[in-house]
Amino acid sequence: MPALPALPARARRRAAALALATALLTAAPIGLAPLASPALAAASASPVLRFTDIPGEGGTVLKGNVYEPGDGADHHPLLVLPSSWSLNDLEYLAQARAFAAQGYVVVSYTPRGFWGSGGEIEVAGPPDVADVSRVVDWALAHTTADPQRIGLAGISYGAGISLLGAAFDPRIRTVAALSGWADLADSLFSDETQHLQSAGLLAVAGYLTGRPGDELRTTLTRYFGSDWENEPAIRAWAAQRSAATYVDRLNGNGTAVMLANAWGDSIFPPNQLTDFYERLTGPKRLELRPGDHATAEATGLAGLPNDVWTDTRAWLDHHLKGVDNGIDRQPPVHIRPQLQDGYEDYPDWRSVTGSTRTLNLGGRDWLGTGTLSTGAARTGWTTPTSTALDSGADGGVIFLSNLAEQFLKVPPTVSVPLLPRPVAAVWQSEAYGTAQRVRGSVRLHLGVTPSAGQGSLVAYLYDVDALGTGRLVAHAPYTFLGRTPGERFTADVRMQSTAYDVPAGHRLALVVDGVDPLYITHNPALATLTFGSPADDPSWVSVPLK
Repeated sequence: MPALPALPARARRRAAALALATALLTAAPIGLAPLASPALAAASASPVLRFTDIPGEGGTVLKGNVYEPGDGADHHPLLVLPSSWSLNDLEYLAQARAFAAQGYVVVSYTPRGFWGSGGEIEVAGPPDVADVSRVVDWALAHTTADPQRIGLAGISYGAGISLLGAAFDPRIRTVAALSGWADLADSLFSDETQHLQSAGLLAVAGYLTGRPGDELRTTLTRYFGSDWENEPAIRAWAAQRSAATYVDRLNGNGTAVMLANAWGDSIFPPNQLTDFYERLTGPKRLELRPGDHATAEATGLAGLPNDVWTDTRAWLDHHLKGVDNGIDRQPPVHIRPQLQDGYEDYPDWRSVTGSTRTLNLGGRDWLGTGTLSTGAARTGWTTPTSTALDSGADGGVIFLSNLAEQFLKVPPTVSVPLLPRPVAAVWQSEAYGTAQRVRGSVRLHLGVTPSAGQGSLVAYLYDVDALGTGRLVAHAPYTFLGRTPGERFTADVRMQSTAYDVPAGHRLALVVDGVDPLYITHNPALATLTFGSPADDPSWVSVPLK
């Protein structure tokens, strides 16, 4: 399709409406794109933008746009950008223009079921995966794209679709998945605990901006209704939509994969991504930063300087253009600890943790510096965990809490001395003489005696200062089903990975309660949990340290 010198009035109205919607949903207005660097502004006259319809799988129309360099060359590397959940093909305009100015053909498109694209929302199902190949086919036929140099990138939904598309299309040489998922089931359930706020937000946004199909509606009903009998069906549905299921395909294709995420991603938490990263055998890179879902790369959507997009550009330049920019020689694990500005680099994910120390909850010293302040754990005690009773310890509010941490360096906080002990179990160390650099995933092994056959607990690790103010380091929910009331069992909880420095003079506190607004917890009214640490199976926390 030739470049359009002027858009028809209908197309202009569509573009304006979609741009406004994108700005509202991303909180990164596309109107800020002209604030990019002077060099980019000078080069932006060269790329040519056109809007187009792209035939997807089965002839479904996908709304898209194309940026081409306009330099007269016959072959350019191709970059395909599927848009995020509930957004549209205008999401990447600023970045697409920047890539095109550097010699890329960039095709952005709205996945099926959203906005003006046809079909129903498939949640990265087989039709979405097939659409990726159809978009590549169209680009090779209608642009100057080079069939030997094809890459995919995207944020969130676009990241997940990109990974899946690359698994099933060996023509795709590289992927940059930003704030995406690799294991959808693990993202939806944390030890059988549904993620209420994140899944609820996605469901509402899907209904507002798209057309959920029967399969998605049924899955949502089962998920929010805690339909345990159909949980295997939900997990099978999620596994089909998870790149972790097809990691052997990616490895067989030799796909170069870059993954970027945030420590506090409340939609696609980091553990499922680090596990996936470890299984990749081709060229790979993992970046983790403070923030929440898609917040680390959001300013780049406005064309502003952004670390994630800078590294994405370097990754794609190297693997699609052969640029010797050194990114292949850098340590592939690149992280920025919480509440800090500098980065740390490691040769692999395992090396992030230098050592682990086991902290016994039954009376031993924590890290050899102090005894637990609550001796009740030695004999066990009863803690009510009614869903109506919240201790005040929680993981924050989706987006808002982790945004505050990312930009203001203010994580979720509580006053540990004031936590109500009837609804919160608290273990606490004495102050440390040296900084404790937590790196990796904290693990909890906790003896639990429930008064009901099912229930939930939420574990939190806090950095506590001299005034008793606790700053959240990590947390995780845990739900048990089918237990015998009054019979002890052991809960093994893996908290989300983090990088956090506990300053000298501070202490660590472990808090366990039964309610968190982020999750659907399953405690019957008036149920209780009793925690204990018998000699034959003591309770403990394993803290990973740098």
